[in-house]
Amino acid sequence: MTGYAGVQRCPWRTVMTQFLIRLFIRQPDHAQDPKVRAAYGNLACWVGVACNLLLCLGKLTVGTLFGSIAIMADALNNLSDASSNVVSLVGFKLAGKAPDAEHPFGHARYEYLAGLVVSVTILGIGFSLLKESVVKVLHPTPVMFSWLTVAVLIASILVKLWMSGFNRTIGRIIGSETLIATAADSRNDVLSTSAVLIAAVLCRVTGWDVLDGLMGVGVAAFILISGWGLVMDTLSPLLGESPSEDLVDHIEQKVLSYPGVLGMHDLMVHDYGPGHQFASLHVELPAEQDPLEAHDLIDNIERDFLKNDRLLVTIHYDPIVTSDAAVGVLRARLTEKLRQLDPALSLHDLRIVPGRTHTNVLFDLVLPAGYAGDKVELLEQLEQFIKEQDTAYSCIIKVEQSYTACLLYTSPSPRDPR
Repeated sequence: MTGYAGVQRCPWRTVMTQFLIRLFIRQPDHAQDPKVRAAYGNLACWVGVACNLLLCLGKLTVGTLFGSIAIMADALNNLSDASSNVVSLVGFKLAGKAPDAEHPFGHARYEYLAGLVVSVTILGIGFSLLKESVVKVLHPTPVMFSWLTVAVLIASILVKLWMSGFNRTIGRIIGSETLIATAADSRNDVLSTSAVLIAAVLCRVTGWDVLDGLMGVGVAAFILISGWGLVMDTLSPLLGESPSEDLVDHIEQKVLSYPGVLGMHDLMVHDYGPGHQFASLHVELPAEQDPLEAHDLIDNIERDFLKNDRLLVTIHYDPIVTSDAAVGVLRARLTEKLRQLDPALSLHDLRIVPGRTHTNVLFDLVLPAGYAGDKVELLEQLEQFIKEQDTAYSCIIKVEQSYTACLLYTSPSPRDPR
């Protein structure tokens, strides 16, 4: 659940974070509102720009005074972070643009692109640090030490710790992968700056200048692993990932809460950026119900999602015969058979159509995405099972793929023997 109330439960809660939210965000509890969400994003980005520029200037000053290459490199890292904050700021700005003729679904995916840029930047920093660290391992150089250097590095670590928590808190409130990536980058900065500090102290105590390079290699490896994970996380929604289980469960529970709904299936959710999701699904209603009443019920469900969830839902009406006992019996037996074969399998739109020489049994068989089983063998088993129910049955099965990570519920008809 997102919203300002989530700050109260956040482990990174700080007085400063709450103060900034209260000072700059109007109606902080309405994080799903596009204007409020943009305000949260802009606040996080401007705070990041200000903090990183101040850290950069402080480290450049100290690094120049004491001739420390490590501290000056860390200062450039902060300058790079400030640039990433600007990229994120532009991403939030572009994501807030209204739909136009060329992009009728809006521009919210710009935020995903901004997150990808930040993640790639983290990888670039990791490779750069790895290169410098390897050179220092092969050719150790004396590490300058002063108490002013220690003070500046400790202050930088504390600021970056707060920034990591701040960005993670805001990112969770508005569900932003970009800010989550920024929080991870701040955490990496804590490690890299700590490595510079520890290396400086150890080199001073032991005289082993090679420790500076070895520490850098370890931090660089961590940053590269973290950066790669963030790249994959930000790429996933751009490629078209399955909706979250929470969203699927919410949609399912809301649809099934309406009287008369027998089940739902074929849910598809299209993500065009945070706060810009569209969904389509099939709702099963009794075939004996008045079509006008069924249409009115579907309209009410669609309006409910749009008003309360900001989710544009298109619903297809599937009439289910509930007065035919044979359909109910076969449906129950087939459902149980599928559970035995693979709990991830499901069916819908079962019909029995009698003919002169045989009776057609038609239904849609839903396979999970990436189904690894033998489809031909599966169909043969189902056809044989249906023949065992009645030798006059002839199977016509339409195979389709599920576009959600969860199975969708289809209720038994009132006459099913349960």
